[in-house]
Amino acid sequence: MKQSIILAALLAAIVTPALAAQKTVTLAVPGMSCAACPITVKKALTRVDGVSRAEVDYDKRQATVTFDDAKADVAKLTRATEDAGYPASVKGGAQ
Repeated sequence: MKQSIILAALLAAIVTPALAAQKTVTLAVPGMSCAACPITVKKALTRVDGVSRAEVDYDKRQATVTFDDAKADVAKLTRATEDAGYPASVKGGAQ
């Protein structure tokens, strides 16, 4: 009986996925130069697996992105904007 409980606990620990957290990051996107640029940046960000929300502000030249940190990270987000022609960095330099 004791072995069954231990085995069940070990199996549950292995099968249970790590808890993911929703994170929000603000990216500086200085290359946006027209009113259509935010559309392209938002489309690129929302195509990244794990992104649940992307708000792009042309006037501030920034994007605020909410994502599941088990599926996405800052590197994937900045790679997506760069691949779309808009290199980005974390606003304030923190990652």
